[in-house]
Amino acid sequence: MKHFLLAAAAALALTACAAAPPPAAPPPSMPGMTSTPSPSAAGNATANAIAIKDFAFAPASTTVKKGTTVTWTNSDQDPHTVTSTGSGGPLRSPTLRTGQSYQYTFSTPGTFEYLCTIHPFMTATVTVTP
Repeated sequence: MKHFLLAAAAALALTACAAAPPPAAPPPSMPGMTSTPSPSAAGNATANAIAIKDFAFAPASTTVKKGTTVTWTNSDQDPHTVTSTGSGGPLRSPTLRTGQSYQYTFSTPGTFEYLCTIHPFMTATVTVTP
């Protein structure tokens, strides 16, 4: 009976170890892109933080002062981009995977329209004031 109990305890211990998933590898890093914690872990949101969630930019319209750095974070399971509409705009993120972020510091006042090039129906605007 003693051997049976020892064998059962060892089998249970091995099962517990096998059930634990391995730690996830961090996503690759690219210039202008950062990985950030999810909004719930990051704490309070600010006007210069834009979430990419449910195939939309939230908020869809934001106003910041010149010199402000805006951060977009992809909270969707699908990849997205942050890209200026038209030609010559300043926003040109790489493809952002889940949890990845892109930052841009606006140094010129104006209205900047952007979209996701993978899902062009996703559009939004940043207005920069002096």
